[in-house]
Amino acid sequence: MSKHRSHIIAILVTCLLLTACLVPAAFAEPEAKAGLDTKAESAVLMDPISGRLLYEKDPDTPRPIASVTKIMTMLLAVEALNDGKLSLDDVVATSEYAASMGGSQIYLEPGEEFPFREMLISIATSSANDASVAVAEHLAGSVEAFVDLMNERAKELGCKNTNYVNPTGLPVEGHHSSARDQALILREAIKYPVFMEVSGMKEYDLRGGEFKLWNTNKLLWWYRGADAGKTGWTNEAKHCLASSAQRDNLRLISVVLACPEPKTHFQESMKLFNWGFARFEAVKLADKGQTIKTVPVEKGNHQEADLITSALVAVVVPKGENKGISFHLELPEQLVAPIEAGTAVGSYVVTNQGEEILRVDLVSDRQVERLTLWQEILRVGDVVLN
Repeated sequence: MSKHRSHIIAILVTCLLLTACLVPAAFAEPEAKAGLDTKAESAVLMDPISGRLLYEKDPDTPRPIASVTKIMTMLLAVEALNDGKLSLDDVVATSEYAASMGGSQIYLEPGEEFPFREMLISIATSSANDASVAVAEHLAGSVEAFVDLMNERAKELGCKNTNYVNPTGLPVEGHHSSARDQALILREAIKYPVFMEVSGMKEYDLRGGEFKLWNTNKLLWWYRGADAGKTGWTNEAKHCLASSAQRDNLRLISVVLACPEPKTHFQESMKLFNWGFARFEAVKLADKGQTIKTVPVEKGNHQEADLITSALVAVVVPKGENKGISFHLELPEQLVAPIEAGTAVGSYVVTNQGEEILRVDLVSDRQVERLTLWQEILRVGDVVLN
């Protein structure tokens, strides 16, 4: 090999090494081992702000997930609530099919009715299969139609290894998901206060206290900061858990699938959380709904509007590696009416060592109607007179 060729190869290798060193910490690849091993056959630890995996083990293999399925069932339910399609006080009736479900249940009788809120609590805490089917039928008209909604929503969230066949997770051929996909679904669900409320309930008195519900997610008792999630177990799926925990400003999502023995899904989840909270921190720049800037509005019934953050502005980085984080705003100098409340009109852009790592919409905090021509003339007249 010529000296000239050897020199070129040496330069290329040096450039590749330098490029690897310059990758920002916030964009580091998930650490497959890094002092952490788990008995779960599939596992992920996710930063829900960015959706980035901080740790992964076989994250994309499709597996049976048992009652972890019900996270999607509850997500569709709380989204319907958020869209105003029903209320927590709506009465949900039990069909014969719903009452026939086996496994975990609240022993609904055909024709028995409960408020939607109590059906949702029964799903979240005691993993009730009968309540899951009753809610599915109430929302979509039939289980089959509801399952179509489940699969459609999974695709919208970017799930690539998920296929639902029922809203319960009871064993059936073709019903599967992956650790990464379930983290994506839980990431969406925790955005809804109703989901967080019911998922975080440790216990509930049903039927006037005659039937006690206990949450199957024991992390709510055993792990500081645990506040949401769903367990699952069948012979096929083994022991599974998708869960969320928050300490200080740092929230993490853990998913463990196919844990071999009872309680190991809790133990392995705590192991993942401990690893994540020890290694990472959240750098918060702005709260959700925080006013960032007030801008003038032309031709509107209000002459200015506050621009607020549409989501929490924070980034998760390895501890001690937050020095290169900064931000800038991308905003118009002024707005022109009409403007709907919640309309995105700018961006809050976060960078790490000059590279964009997060972009959050800035939205108008109020609706601004456009003035009629006569109203504009009157406003100009007022300015002149004053």
